[in-house]
Amino acid sequence: MTLHAPTPAPTALQPMRPTAVLLDLDGTISDSGPVITASIAETLAHFGYPAQTPEELLRFVGPPIRDGFRTFVGVPEDELDAVVSDYRDRYNDRMLQAPVFPGMADLVRELHARGVPLALATSKRQSLAVVILRDAGLAEYFTVMCGASEDESRAVKADIVADALAGLSDAGVDLGRAVMVGDRHHDVDGAGIYGLPTILVRWGYARPGEEDGAHAVVHEVSELAQLLS
Repeated sequence: MTLHAPTPAPTALQPMRPTAVLLDLDGTISDSGPVITASIAETLAHFGYPAQTPEELLRFVGPPIRDGFRTFVGVPEDELDAVVSDYRDRYNDRMLQAPVFPGMADLVRELHARGVPLALATSKRQSLAVVILRDAGLAEYFTVMCGASEDESRAVKADIVADALAGLSDAGVDLGRAVMVGDRHHDVDGAGIYGLPTILVRWGYARPGEEDGAHAVVHEVSELAQLLS
């Protein structure tokens, strides 16, 4: 697997001419925030934890779910499996209700048609991510689809990026100008370990300051398309 030095930040919407694009799922391709936060809220209520505000609940969208319950709620280790299992049951029942962000399906198809290899790099369990992309009619456009292991022992974004890069490399993809696209600082930090520039999309769930370290920030899919041209 060939890695490269960080690419200088583009000015304006200067095309980056990527040789491969790694895409996050939640908050980047899929508007999954409402179904995730609704499931989180129900689980917290079920186990008697204090209710969280909508803004607080959005913190759960992006990082591994076990980390979210530990960090944002303080769920103890001896209760964590039960809490995560309850959340998964609730989320699995509604996960296909989350729509694709307007314009993202077209961009995925356009990149594929241009011959740009695509990799999914999400901290969501890989088994669920594949089902979601298939339901959206997008799975066929991805060279590799990488996500967390079933037990989430491998769920940190840097590990997922490593898996995606390895999969692309095994497929003979040129990684010389690989680019990460995501909506949270986890994407920026995880990709940065491997020298990949990250485009942070503002239609996702980032909080102020999460763009730090990103090589570009976009507010519209059309801007993302221009950067990836």
